[in-house]
Amino acid sequence: MTVKRLDINQPKSFEFSNEDLTLINDTIQNYPENRKQSAVVPSLYIAQKRAGGWLPEQAILKVAEMLDMPKIRVLEIASFYSMFNLTPTGHHFIQVCGTTPCWLRGSDQIKKACNDLVGKEGEVSEDSVSWLEVECLGACVNAPAVQINEDYYEDLNYESMTALIKKIKGKKDIKVGSQVGRVSSEPKKMEKNNA
Repeated sequence: MTVKRLDINQPKSFEFSNEDLTLINDTIQNYPENRKQSAVVPSLYIAQKRAGGWLPEQAILKVAEMLDMPKIRVLEIASFYSMFNLTPTGHHFIQVCGTTPCWLRGSDQIKKACNDLVGKEGEVSEDSVSWLEVECLGACVNAPAVQINEDYYEDLNYESMTALIKKIKGKKDIKVGSQVGRVSSEPKKMEKNNA
């Protein structure tokens, strides 16, 4: 289990945009008035997007205030779910699945590619790329998999992960999904053996 703490360097303020506030208020309307705290996860997600990929303490306070919740309760939720980051991430945030199916299919090599081209886990590179090992991304059938910002990249190996990172750093388009041409979760095509 990972221990997550608020980053030591915090911005002095945090503000939602009017669009964010409308989205949060619309979300709150999906719940009975006495259950508006049920909107905490989507509200934290909106706050994280507004803050650039992480949740500063001021964002957590704003969500707590909007939902009439104690700050500690909102912090508990933010620190529990792996989808929330309590420290800054790069503009390109790579989440590497390290659970058993991805590990069996070579996620150690994916982490090595990230270490080699991005740097240490959890640190933001000069070109605003960061990476972190996470629990299951739910793409086990196409393991190993990573999530970069909101998109999934699957069927990776050291070479294909290296190519993805180089394209990110070079500001080039990258192909979402399987990196071996697999469609959805169909079986991997086997090479024909000429015997």
